[in-house]
Amino acid sequence: MDGLLSALKGRSLLSLLDISAEEFQALLGLASMLKAGTGSPRCIKVLGLLFQKASTRTRVSFTVAMYQLEGQVIDLNPNVTQVSRGEPLGDTARVLGRYVDIMAIRTFDQGDLEQFRDLSGIPVINALSDLYHPCQAIADVLTVRESFGDRSDLTLTYLGDGNNVAHSLMLGCALAGINVRVAVPEGYEPDKTVLEQAQAIAGDATEVTVTHDPVAAVSGAHALYTDVWASMGQEDLADEREPIFQPYQLNDELLAKADAEAIVLHCLPAYRGKEITNEAMEGGRSRIWDQAENRLHGQKALLVSILGAD
Repeated sequence: MDGLLSALKGRSLLSLLDISAEEFQALLGLASMLKAGTGSPRCIKVLGLLFQKASTRTRVSFTVAMYQLEGQVIDLNPNVTQVSRGEPLGDTARVLGRYVDIMAIRTFDQGDLEQFRDLSGIPVINALSDLYHPCQAIADVLTVRESFGDRSDLTLTYLGDGNNVAHSLMLGCALAGINVRVAVPEGYEPDKTVLEQAQAIAGDATEVTVTHDPVAAVSGAHALYTDVWASMGQEDLADEREPIFQPYQLNDELLAKADAEAIVLHCLPAYRGKEITNEAMEGGRSRIWDQAENRLHGQKALLVSILGAD
C-alpha cells in the first residue's frame, strides 16, 4: 500500500480536514485501482454501523465494501440496541470499542462522532453528520476525475443549500485542486468557518467561492451538482423553501450555460422536478449513477487505508 495511505492506518475520518491533500489524492488513486479490479486486498476485520439517520447508499456501500474485503459487518440499528433506551453514547462507545475494529456512524451532531472516537479507542468514519459528509465528497471527486482526468483547470458548481454536502465538497475540491463555486440563496450560505478552511487549503492554487447568482456560478463550469433543498430533519421546511430555491434548480437552462462537456451530479435521493429536473438526471451528461457506484469504491479504499490489508 502507498506510503501516504499507510499513514492513515488507525486514524479516524470525521471530516476531510483529517487528511492532507497528498493523502486525499492517494486515496482517490487507490479507489480507482480497486474499482478497476487491480489487486485483491483482504481486510478481515469487523465494521460496526451505527446509523441514527435513514440510509440507502451509505449503508449498502459500506456493507458491500466490507464483504468484498472479506471482513464482517454488524448493523447496530439504534432501535435494536440500548441506544434507543437512552444509554449514554459514551457508554456505548466504550463497549463497542472492545468488540469491533472500526465504526461508521451516521448521526446529527458532529460532536457525537468526536466523543465516540475519543472514548471507543478505535477509528471512526463519519458516514454523515449535519456538518459534513466526507464519504460522499470522495465519491464526487472520483467521479469528476473519471470524467475529465487529472486536469488543473476544472470547476465544479454546487447549487442549492449550503449544507453538509456543500461543506465536504468545498473541502474535497480544495484538496483535489478543483475550483468550486457554491451558489445559494441569501441566508442559506455554508458555514463561514468551513468556507475559510477550504479557502486556506486551496491557497492560490484554486478558488473556493460562494455566490447568490446561479447563472454566474454555472458559467463555464465542468460539473453541476445539487442536493435536496431540505435535508433530513428539515422535511417540514420543504414547502417553505421551494420558491426560495427554485432559481437554483439544476435544469437544461442552467446546464446550457456551463462548459459544453459539463456533467450533472446529485448525491441522491433526488426529488425530480424540484432541485433537479428529470431531463437533467436522465440526460446524456448525467453521471449520477456512476457517482453513486463510486461510494462503494471510495469507502473500500478508505477502509483498506485505515485498517490495513493482507
